[in-house]
Amino acid sequence: MINSRIKLLLAGCCLLCMLGVNAQEKVIDRIVAVVGNNYILQSDLETQYQQLIAAQEPVDENTRCKIMEELLYQKLLLAQAQKDSLDVSEGQVEQELERRMRYYIQQFGSEEKFVAFYGKSVEDYKIELKDDVRELLLEQQMQSKITEGLSVTPNEVKEYFKSIPEDSIPFINAEIEVGQIVKKPSITPEAKKAAKDKIEGLRQRVLKGEATFAAMAALYSMDPGSASKGGVYEGIQRGQFVPEWDAWAFKLKPNEISEVFETVYGFFFIQLIERRGEAVDARSLLIAPAVDANDLYRAKLSLDTTYTRLLADTATFADMAARYSDDEESKNSGGLIINPYTGSTRFQMDELGQYEQTIAFAVDNLKIGEFTKPMASTTSDGKQAYRILYVKNRTLPHKANLVDDYQSIQNATLSKKQQAAIQAWIKKKSASTYVHLADDFKNCTFNNKWIN
Repeated sequence: MINSRIKLLLAGCCLLCMLGVNAQEKVIDRIVAVVGNNYILQSDLETQYQQLIAAQEPVDENTRCKIMEELLYQKLLLAQAQKDSLDVSEGQVEQELERRMRYYIQQFGSEEKFVAFYGKSVEDYKIELKDDVRELLLEQQMQSKITEGLSVTPNEVKEYFKSIPEDSIPFINAEIEVGQIVKKPSITPEAKKAAKDKIEGLRQRVLKGEATFAAMAALYSMDPGSASKGGVYEGIQRGQFVPEWDAWAFKLKPNEISEVFETVYGFFFIQLIERRGEAVDARSLLIAPAVDANDLYRAKLSLDTTYTRLLADTATFADMAARYSDDEESKNSGGLIINPYTGSTRFQMDELGQYEQTIAFAVDNLKIGEFTKPMASTTSDGKQAYRILYVKNRTLPHKANLVDDYQSIQNATLSKKQQAAIQAWIKKKSASTYVHLADDFKNCTFNNKWIN
């Protein structure tokens, strides 16, 4: 099958690719392949070829053949999904369309720029994309059926690693696994009430016309992202902010002001300026409950106790994180911070610096098993807190080995097994499915036998 890097580019939503494709002259279209009742157009193939060029990927005389084989596989998946009466719901299609449109518009910078580039509204673009997205979801569902239930044993992992030629064993950059125990100060009911009363008073002044929303936001809002702009946020996509904010923003009428509502950041009220499809311009005002210095100090004292227990080795870091950490994302994974770029718990040091520079500095000189003293920090929602950082593991740059890189090698072993299952499935299904290729593609050297 086509290599994974090309496959990722073909399946992805790269803005540079879209721009590159649209800059090309249009080809005279024709059907170049048929699989079951589904056909492949010359434009389908050329679009993906131009995507590779726009992404500055190497291409040669075999690239179009590689793309054709991937398209044949996709259409074979679709043909079998149709034969097996697989289905995807309207909700699944809409969810995927929304996800893609949010990504596209975010890359363009605004819905207006997106519309200007394509010369059509977001809704019209979604209508055009809908059938393609439905087919993609069916293909994904069919591929999941082919590989479901596959797993690998430790012996298979070892055999796979032994099969890699010595000069082909991959080189792994230095990596680190970092854990944390976070303690946030408790917010007293009195502090919450004071914040809510304050923001309600500001809202009433705006409603009565005593002051403009912009003036109140500029003077009092605690939202650093909008206060200096009179509370204005532009082009906010559904799902970009917290659910409570979205719920109000997408049901208000232009110029209508919401009630006061609570989020993890504090209390808000907002005013809709304009809605354009799945994007809104709105004014937003935030008042966060005050953190009492005594509460912050008590949070530190609590973490000091945790630190003492860690020093005395009376409990493991993972156990203490599960019992006492206030960070919901990491407490149930032994306190380990998840790398947002890979989904694993391992960071390369430059990735850790990009994720949060203060963490990278704090753990730079720690050895495996060591942890910091409680240190002041700011949580992802912008609140003051204290945390202990811990190095569970770190590796120097090295050739991959079964001790340090077992998880990665296990994943590679499983991927190879899945590819073998897919190859066997293609061989079986292509023999019983109508496949036709245009003459100029019959000389391609494919990995699979498509024409019987």
